[in-house]
Amino acid sequence: MLNCVTLMGRLVADPEVRTTTTGKSVCTFRIAVDRSYAKPGEQRQADFITIVAWESTANFVSRYFAKGSMIAVQGSIQTRNYEDNSGNKRTAFEVLAREVSFCGSKAETGSVAPVAAAPAQAPAYQTAVPSDFEEIDDDEDLPF
Repeated sequence: MLNCVTLMGRLVADPEVRTTTTGKSVCTFRIAVDRSYAKPGEQRQADFITIVAWESTANFVSRYFAKGSMIAVQGSIQTRNYEDNSGNKRTAFEVLAREVSFCGSKAETGSVAPVAAAPAQAPAYQTAVPSDFEEIDDDEDLPF
């Protein structure tokens, strides 16, 4: 079986970190992820996805990310059944974060600790700023 998710988006609110009765940290946050396609003349839509991170990954997210921060998340989809206030049975879909990474410029993410400060299971990589890339003029002559 395969259950792998890789997402990049912006936090829509500050992450919420709690501690379970057994002393484990759990952080819940939502990110807005733009859809890759928009019909001509329409604005691009976004999906709002709930992410759950545990222990050192939870502490890392709550310490270095805030509302508006760009974040990359790798993990898996999990479902959870619950009963709402009206007594209806519901199912929640969430992404269980295995790794999180910085993916904006330092100016966007603010002052952050060096990459070495990130937990072992959640390495932080600073990606190249898009202006570091050079556009190649191919005159629409593709090699394939």
